[in-house]
Amino acid sequence: QVITDIIKAKQTANFREQRQREQQLAASSRVTLEQLHEQLKSGQMRELPIVLKADVQGSAEVLADSLQKIPSDKVKVKIIRAGVGAISESDVVLAMASNAVIIGFNVRPEHKAQTLAEHEKVDIRLHTIIYTVTDEVTKALTGLLEPTTKEVHLGRADVRQTFRISKVGAVAGCFVSEGKLVRNSDARLVRDGAVVYTGKIATLRRFKDEASEVRTGFECGVTLNNFSDMKPGDIIEAYMIEKVQATLTS
Repeated sequence: QVITDIIKAKQTANFREQRQREQQLAASSRVTLEQLHEQLKSGQMRELPIVLKADVQGSAEVLADSLQKIPSDKVKVKIIRAGVGAISESDVVLAMASNAVIIGFNVRPEHKAQTLAEHEKVDIRLHTIIYTVTDEVTKALTGLLEPTTKEVHLGRADVRQTFRISKVGAVAGCFVSEGKLVRNSDARLVRDGAVVYTGKIATLRRFKDEASEVRTGFECGVTLNNFSDMKPGDIIEAYMIEKVQATLTS
């Protein structure tokens, strides 16, 4: 954009700088479960808004009911959306507007939603066991939540075809669309936004050769430990679990 009037140019620049500062401040003040207890002690919060997504309606209803029944004198858990399916961009936008935490049960965020959440520092919590969801939120409310592990995303691949090889079993012909796949790394298979398998990558092949890893832009054959029900359109996500050293805070 070109502005010939120097006064209007300065006004435009100042406006954009102010807007950028406001956006940065908003992102830095987003609620996370780790920081929740400190915000409660300082009186900054009276309720914890949650966007809840699950793989089936029954799970969403049970979780919403369980979370809202967590006893707390300091804060009320408020479910602002409870739905079924992958975590979408609209879920992240709603969490941004409401300063909410997103909880996913047996589902994953869509790629664009994940990118937006990371940029805007929206806290997304992913679980596969109902008890751990309520336990995590309860510990956050009481100040007992301490991060001990962190998931590090390695890469993702799109399953384009599947076939069987004698003495090998089911093989997924994949295209690595992001990052890298690493042999023996942790992996999950996502179908229509829902997690249908969690385990490890058993083998990786480039043509007939075994590979220790396959990076973005390349095709490969993938087998998963103790799982053969792979279908075209599935997504394989590779990741590793990293231990986080606990720290003492004042």
